[in-house]
Amino acid sequence: MKSDRFGHDPPLPLHSWNVSVEEAIQIQEALKERITLRKTFSGVKTIGGGDVAYSEDGKHCFGAIAVLSFPDMEVLDRATAVGKIPFPYIPGLLSFREGPILIKTFQRLKLKPDVMIYDGQGIAHPRGTGLASHMGLWLDIPSIGCAKTPLLDEFISPLPLKGSFEWIRWEGKKVGAVLRTKERVKPLFISPGHRIDLPTSIQLILESCKGYRFSEPLRKAHQLSRSML
Repeated sequence: MKSDRFGHDPPLPLHSWNVSVEEAIQIQEALKERITLRKTFSGVKTIGGGDVAYSEDGKHCFGAIAVLSFPDMEVLDRATAVGKIPFPYIPGLLSFREGPILIKTFQRLKLKPDVMIYDGQGIAHPRGTGLASHMGLWLDIPSIGCAKTPLLDEFISPLPLKGSFEWIRWEGKKVGAVLRTKERVKPLFISPGHRIDLPTSIQLILESCKGYRFSEPLRKAHQLSRSML
């Protein structure tokens, strides 16, 4: 196996991306058993944010990852990639639509982040394997899901103060949090993806928000992906 031009070893494939809807669901069910929901790192110096934008013709996607210092939130590295949209939009199967372009983008980074945040779910997902969990397993990097809308509905809204949150539950277990990242703005839906726990996920999201609703790594990645359009 050859390393890429920055010396990173390409991630070992977990499965084919050329699959049917039924096969994608089976893959998620199988991957769920491999997710680690404990903090596997001692400190964080860099955090990455991953985002995907789509062309108006519905044929192409644009991946963007920004890597920022923590806690200062200074941009240290960024990467982009363009590709064809490989999978239809189906709620709960976002990783099969965005995963390939995010992996391609990640391989172009010069600096590998300690933690990645994705605009999607972690384990707060009907099969426990959202975008952040899937990418965390594929890239073997601690990952957090930070979504604008939920896939699960077992929660209540938090108080309007920044830092307020309520648990998201699935089958009686805490799988995420509805988190208010800025006073009197819509909350975000946070869940651990892989190699991290729920309290640390909430803490890192709050500490990486610099006066905005979204964490700074995701906000910068979002800006970068939209600039590609």
